[in-house]
Amino acid sequence: MHPYRTHKCNELRAENAGDVVRLSGWIHSKRDHGNLLFIDLRDHYGMTQCVIDISSDLFKIAEEARVESVLTVTGKVVKRTAETVNPEMPTGEIEIYMDEVVLESACAVLPMQVAGNEEAGEEIRLRHRFLDLRREQLHNNIKLRSNVISEIRRLMTAQDFMEIQTPILTASSPEGARDYLVPARNHPGKFYALPQAPQQFKQLLMVSGFDRYFQIAPCFRDEDARADRSPGEFYQLDFEMAYATQEDVFAAIEPVMHEIFTKFGNGRDVTPLPFPRIPYKESMLKYGCDKPDLRNPILIADVTEAFRDSGFGLFAKLVAAGNVVRAIPAPGAASRPRSFFDKLNNWARDEGKGGLGYIAIDEDGNGKGPIAKNLDDDRVKSILETCGLGNGDAVFFACGNEQDAASFAGIVRTRVCDELDLLEQNKFKFCWVVDFPMYELNEDTGKIDFSHNPFSMPQGGMEALESQEPLDILAWQYDIVCNGIELSSGAIRNHKPEIMYKAFGLAGYEAEVVEKEFGGMLRAFKFGAPPHGGCAPGIDRMVMLLADEPNIREVIAFPMNQRAEDLLMQAPSEVSVEQLRELHIKLNLPKEKVKVEKTSEAEKKAE
Repeated sequence: MHPYRTHKCNELRAENAGDVVRLSGWIHSKRDHGNLLFIDLRDHYGMTQCVIDISSDLFKIAEEARVESVLTVTGKVVKRTAETVNPEMPTGEIEIYMDEVVLESACAVLPMQVAGNEEAGEEIRLRHRFLDLRREQLHNNIKLRSNVISEIRRLMTAQDFMEIQTPILTASSPEGARDYLVPARNHPGKFYALPQAPQQFKQLLMVSGFDRYFQIAPCFRDEDARADRSPGEFYQLDFEMAYATQEDVFAAIEPVMHEIFTKFGNGRDVTPLPFPRIPYKESMLKYGCDKPDLRNPILIADVTEAFRDSGFGLFAKLVAAGNVVRAIPAPGAASRPRSFFDKLNNWARDEGKGGLGYIAIDEDGNGKGPIAKNLDDDRVKSILETCGLGNGDAVFFACGNEQDAASFAGIVRTRVCDELDLLEQNKFKFCWVVDFPMYELNEDTGKIDFSHNPFSMPQGGMEALESQEPLDILAWQYDIVCNGIELSSGAIRNHKPEIMYKAFGLAGYEAEVVEKEFGGMLRAFKFGAPPHGGCAPGIDRMVMLLADEPNIREVIAFPMNQRAEDLLMQAPSEVSVEQLRELHIKLNLPKEKVKVEKTSEAEKKAE
């Protein structure tokens, strides 16, 4: 017999009755019924109930072993009586009468509970992540993640994509987020950077003659944490295709996403193929953002002209000055009490706005609210027709410059949807946001910046760069969005050196700078580069949606906290003076930090 187990804790059934078996696992729970002690033994796969009688010489071992201690038990499989069968457990028809008990590893007093629903604080959970990961929900999330990645690999390989690993130690790049830097011991004063994404390498693979590449790629960005973004590192399904149009990229990844979300979505509906394509400008107008949650049925509308030269003086003056008005429908809200509108008005003020104007149309077709009183009937009728509203409905308004009005209208859209409970449930609603602007105006500097990926091909190529205003140029760039979460950005790449020089030039980069920062890729493009494009859906965010978790931390085995600290491994940490000397590094800490935290001799000497 195997020294630890003949079966896993999820395998035994009624047909095993009479077999002598051996199981190993953690004590999930114990129940003392006087002469009998019941132990639920748990491993990675499931749970089995084990029983020992007080007359056994081994009773004391089982009795004294704390919950979460590791046991190996040997005994006969016995059918439970009809009244003791547990239909909630796959092994609920049987139990094991223990003849041998070995305490493999005793558990100390637990800092947090593993069984049950008691929640510990974030710091305790992350500091004892090995215990946290034993908990059923989190454990299942990590199993789900593994299954998703395995299925992705199968689906991508089936489409002739080749998995290739790209470097982790690479060069710093000026675009994007902050790099994580790694000092190069043999090159004093020089640093590697951890890749923010395998962007340049995957493009170089296309130039190298590989037709379809993918990898489950680790990416590193020194960014602040938020609910859908882990600080430090994340993983993405990175892929690239040669001789590909935008539609080719969509056709490659849409079936993968559809299959993954159908297979692991627990019966939730998934947007049928092909996913909707929404131009960036349309998305900003109708949804107030470029990450639309299509489960929300509310569509924002432009009603600027209804207020031009109108009797509602505030908006009329703002429109005359070049501002716009966005209408956010609230179907069925007219019957809500005045307190409903007052609450939203106060909320808007808390958001830093002047308030939230509205019109409510009662069942007799009469408009209510301060805006309705100052607009003639034809203008009110025009607004209602534009928004597709009628008696019993209401509409809110956001006024400001185009960007601010869109942004606030998008926030109002979400809030009104929540207040009216309009969000569709049990659905994964996908879409592509396409036709992003190639450039945007930096409000701080007044200069032109890239708005998305600087390596994207402008729509219209060189002709567009030479003949159009920079802010009017569109790019072959796209985002895939699910339920308001951006899963990925992608693009058809700029593979022509002359177009790259021109595109970077419009953003203020001299040719010498482009050659210095992107020399490897630029040189490659001068030796024959196929048209190519790709995308990179985030693994963490996909699993977060599938697991229905509000925080990305719940689908990552060993996440950092909000301050980008690994509480389990105590990273980041100080290093010795010898290590700093090897790397030719001298610390120059902020004065406040020195005063508060300079506790080690290593730091004192290094300074």
